[in-house]
Amino acid sequence: MNLRDKLRGLLVRLYARRVEGHLDHAQVPKHIGVIMDGNRRWAKAAGSTTEHGHRAGADKIEEFLGWCTETDVEVVTLWLLSTDNLDRPQEELVPLLGIIEDVVRTLAADGRWRVHHVGTPDILPSHVQTALKEAEDSTAHVDGILVNVAIGYGGRQEIADAVRSMIVDAAEKGTSMEDLADSVSVDLIGRHLYTGAQPDPDLVIRTSGEQRLSGFMLWQTAHAEYYFCEVFWPAFRKVDFLRALRDYAARHRRYGG
Repeated sequence: MNLRDKLRGLLVRLYARRVEGHLDHAQVPKHIGVIMDGNRRWAKAAGSTTEHGHRAGADKIEEFLGWCTETDVEVVTLWLLSTDNLDRPQEELVPLLGIIEDVVRTLAADGRWRVHHVGTPDILPSHVQTALKEAEDSTAHVDGILVNVAIGYGGRQEIADAVRSMIVDAAEKGTSMEDLADSVSVDLIGRHLYTGAQPDPDLVIRTSGEQRLSGFMLWQTAHAEYYFCEVFWPAFRKVDFLRALRDYAARHRRYGG
């Protein structure tokens, strides 16, 4: 690292401390959703492989959760694999699934996070399903950030699964279709989503410059704030995170005022 890079790094750290010093923890979002985009483009820009990009993105997760802990965030939803991603070529998908399994096991072993799967498990390979089940069981007692790992997740699929679950539940209770139709409400559908009784996201961060949700938590983000960051996910820094929180707090104050 040359002198210019060292100086730039020092200035960024000083700026991050300044932003953090002015952060009002009372205005911090309690639930943050993250669309971790840009792993492949980061790798391409670095002249590396797609697998290396995914591993670099995976390595960023624990660091990010550490920042969330420092700022009193309570729930984080990380979109690791969409239903559409399962259609990728096997030479990319197989290593990616291995990386995701490693992420899940690492989060569970850390001891600071309570892991919860968000998605359709049946469409995932058995070894990933096993890792998710073991992670949920082993961290159920943890009193830390609830980390939703969205794997095999699609927003439309979630709503379809919620409706299906609602119908099955009614059938098991002997409720007629007419009575079910009369009882359908926003709250009832919400209780059958993957996130169940969890609070909806207050803030959704998407990296890499793309300005769309791509189907992420379509139901839950109806009233969320969105923060689109140009930085690729593996290069996402604490200062970028703090800027997102500062931006959210400014919008939140205007909304409340």
